This record gives sequence, structure tokens and C-alpha cells, in this order.
Amino acid sequence: MGNLDLSFVSWDIFRNYVLNGLVFSLQLTAIATLGGVFFGTLLALMRLSGRKALVVPATIYVNGMRSVPLVMVILWFFLLVPLLIGRPVGAEYSAIITFIAFEAAYFSEIMRAGIQSIPRGQVYAGQALGMSYGQNMRLVILPQAFRNMLPVLLTQTIILFQDTSLVYAIGAYDLLKGFSTAGKIYGRPEEAYLLAAVAYFVICYVLSWSVKRLQARIAIIR
Repeated sequence: MGNLDLSFVSWDIFRNYVLNGLVFSLQLTAIATLGGVFFGTLLALMRLSGRKALVVPATIYVNGMRSVPLVMVILWFFLLVPLLIGRPVGAEYSAIITFIAFEAAYFSEIMRAGIQSIPRGQVYAGQALGMSYGQNMRLVILPQAFRNMLPVLLTQTIILFQDTSLVYAIGAYDLLKGFSTAGKIYGRPEEAYLLAAVAYFVICYVLSWSVKRLQARIAIIR
């Protein structure tokens, strides 16, 4: 291995190779976060419903997903689903579906903790006003739970962004793939991976700093 040489770095490399990967990584993060929070909230409500028919499957799903490495779920879906349906799904669509399904299990636990953090008096107050269970959850409990859990939800989103690099394993064109492609074309793979690490660090550091500021503001409001 020779000395590091970053002289090949230019705006053209970022525009031609890295930018598309960054856009997909951010899109995957946003879609997986929204989908994960939506389905995760449903799973949390199922586990808190007290009905065995809902609690058992939700618990099995959440615990099962949290017990398997994400890269294995990505590979299973990408390799096995095409065999079942008889046609390829595509790396990008496989990544989106897998991330939503996987992250729903983690967001479920976050939302369950947020719902349980709301004092029972809030529930009783809603019931006293004649609200149904669904109305109570939608209008009273969930808005407060989201506010309480917002810093944790955003922290999980940052972790999700880091995990998007795993789609490199199925050939999806993410941020890491963009740097890797540029490194191969210019014959500087070591420098390309180093730059990728720096890019992930800078993005995640800025996001983490923003979450800490938000958490401090929420604490002041309380």
C-alpha cells in the first residue's frame, strides 16, 4: 500500500459518483423512519392492547427481528423473495422494504416506552370525557408519547442512516457505493473508503449535535 493521495478528490467526483448515493441513503433513511414509526406504533399498540391474539404475534415479530442482524435480513429478502415470486425485486426496493420491516421492531419498543411513560391519569381523564380507546390514544396519549420520545426516535434515525451502508452488500447504490465506485475508477480505493468514513462521521456528528440541542429545548419546555 502506497502513501495516501487525495489529489483526485474534486467536485466532479462528488457530483458524478457520490451525490446519487447520498440522495438514496437519505431517501432510504427518511422512508424507513416514516414507515418504521407507523408500523412500529401499530406493533406497540398491539402489545399494549392486552389481547392475546394481538400481543403474541406482535411480540414474536418484534423479538424475532431484534434477534437477527440487519445484514442477514437484507440478504434473505434480496435472495429469497425473488425465488418465491418468480421475479427480481431490485436492490433499492429490497432495501426499502427490509429497512421498514426491520426498523418497525425497534421503533415499536421506543413507542411502547413512550406510551407507558404517560401518567395513567391522562388515560382516565380521556375516559371521563367519554373518549373511546382509539380517540384517547390518537388525541391524548400518542401526541405526548411522540414528544417525549422524539430525541430517542431521532437518535434511532441516526443509527438507521449509519446502517444504510449495509445495502452495499446487495449492490444498492448508496453513499458507500458511490465512494467505492469513485475509488475504483480513479484507482484510489483506500482514499475513497477513508473519505466515506469521514462523510458518515460528519453527517452523524452534526445530526447528533442537533438532537442534543432539541433534547435540551424539550427539557426546558417541560
